[in-house]
Amino acid sequence: MKLLSVKQLTKSYQGQKTAINNLSFELNQGECLGLVGESGCGKSTLARCLLRIKTIDEGAIHFKNEAIEQLNERQLHPYRQKMQIVFQNPSAALNPKLKIKDSLIDPYEQYRKKLSLRHFSYTSKEAFVKQLLDAVELPERLANQYPHELSGGQRQRVTIARAISIEPELVVLDEPTASLDVITQGAVLALLTKLRSSLNLSYLFISHDLAAVAQMSQRILVMKDGRLVDQFNRDHLFSDERHPYTQELISIF
Repeated sequence: MKLLSVKQLTKSYQGQKTAINNLSFELNQGECLGLVGESGCGKSTLARCLLRIKTIDEGAIHFKNEAIEQLNERQLHPYRQKMQIVFQNPSAALNPKLKIKDSLIDPYEQYRKKLSLRHFSYTSKEAFVKQLLDAVELPERLANQYPHELSGGQRQRVTIARAISIEPELVVLDEPTASLDVITQGAVLALLTKLRSSLNLSYLFISHDLAAVAQMSQRILVMKDGRLVDQFNRDHLFSDERHPYTQELISIF
């Protein structure tokens, strides 16, 4: 089933080149769709446009066959629960003044009146936070600590736990392992794969690292200078039909 459909999306910034140029693709329910490209090609801008953090100039964004590109903030509110994002830098994503338990409970408190949880259950704040920490393989004792007391990998696991806490259908992963060391990267990628299966999530996995994208994704989009230059099933990564830029990325991973 088609979860997200993007058609001819364009986004420009005043006085700068076009960040996203006539871009179209689809993301199916339950899949991980990878998006790879060099820094500055428009990947993160695309992520923010899809979540309506940024406006678009032209094009259409459909979530479960509903057009969302023109919705105002009040109309977007129910869609915010269904689409969450994990950013590259967990330190910037977490409020340094809030304990981990307070950061984790915040999305639930925003949407609790409209939530119907299937995988998690809320009996108390403490029990709910413990479920989320268990889901991302973190000890319960971290609930009472502040972000600066955690390692980078632990902080990123907290941001993942916060994203899944309200059981979205789509999680946009915007370079989620870029700030982590190699060993921690592998552990986080394995966790994300496990969560996608156990929670029936769909991912848009954005990275400059083709190896990570190939590990995580069933289908891959390749972006260069704001355009999609290639898209294919992962099994066809090494096909001779790949775009020259894709072949260039392959040669360095």
